[in-house]
Amino acid sequence: MTIQTKNLSDLLLSAEKSRTGVTPLTEMKPDLTVKEAYNIQLDNIQVKLENGEIISGKKIGLTSLAMQQLLGVNEPDYGHLLQSMEVDNNGVISRKQLLEPKVEGEIAFFLKKDLKGPNVTVEDVLGATEYVVAALEIVDSRVAGWKIKLCDTIADNASSGLYVLGEKKLAPHQLDLKKEKMSFYKNEQLINEGAGKAALGDPAFCVAWLANKLSEFGITLKANEVILSGALSAAVNAEEGDEFVAEFQTLGEVKVNFK
Repeated sequence: MTIQTKNLSDLLLSAEKSRTGVTPLTEMKPDLTVKEAYNIQLDNIQVKLENGEIISGKKIGLTSLAMQQLLGVNEPDYGHLLQSMEVDNNGVISRKQLLEPKVEGEIAFFLKKDLKGPNVTVEDVLGATEYVVAALEIVDSRVAGWKIKLCDTIADNASSGLYVLGEKKLAPHQLDLKKEKMSFYKNEQLINEGAGKAALGDPAFCVAWLANKLSEFGITLKANEVILSGALSAAVNAEEGDEFVAEFQTLGEVKVNFK
């Protein structure tokens, strides 16, 4: 890692600690590459591990065609989940602990076996999954105003914030992942709807993509990790006093409140 990218790593860590957004990294270093951005992410995750954090899983971002077109890319990205990011279902989040949070509904996979790329298939994913659950992801950006390009969000741990898991656990064969419908509510008002197929056509395909992508960095999806497979509808801004509920056709509901 060059001195310049190390400076960018430090800036992101400082922004998270102070809860003050920074200038887009791609403005400070216009030639920042995807590989460098992932190295910044991995460097900061390593710092957190050395400070006692524990990896609980991974998240997949940019699974919607609209978001890919917006950022000019043709594949998703990924970030790391830490145990400290998990919030209990129906839990309460202090708005002050985040910068500019947005909430989205997803399907999460809990693995019972390792998944090691580069040739992981959807069938491999289904065979390695102990259960799936409804999930909320609270995305957040250390880049001020969400003025991000692809390399900005990758470096910023794929704009990860917090996550919430539902309590109803089903084996993947107990539902149709592609057709699983979700209704997303903010303060009891229906904001948007989605289905599993919104995540690259199949949430399980997203997990397979992730396992194969991670193999480029020598990383394996591990048993007992949770994988957030990608948003099923648009992310919605969160402010103090807001309540979010994702109601799934089969997987039940998952809820979080902001104070």
